[in-house]
Amino acid sequence: MATQIPQSLSVSRDQALSIAKEDAEKAYVDLKPYRVTIKREADGWHVDYELIGANLQGGGPHYIIDMSSGAIKSKRYEQ
Repeated sequence: MATQIPQSLSVSRDQALSIAKEDAEKAYVDLKPYRVTIKREADGWHVDYELIGANLQGGGPHYIIDMSSGAIKSKRYEQ
């Protein structure tokens, strides 16, 4: 059974990235060591920051952004 994804979105992909970035910079300051990915899921925009270097330890922030309101529904910091 396919997951239903709303067709009408109030929050664009770029807006979701901006919302996540603003919050991530408060906690991490420098986001250069991270690769950001975003995908649309049934529960919102999933924005994930993953470390680029294989020798680096830890992780980055992970978000679920509400597609209608732009609110951060969930966030998790890996450090």
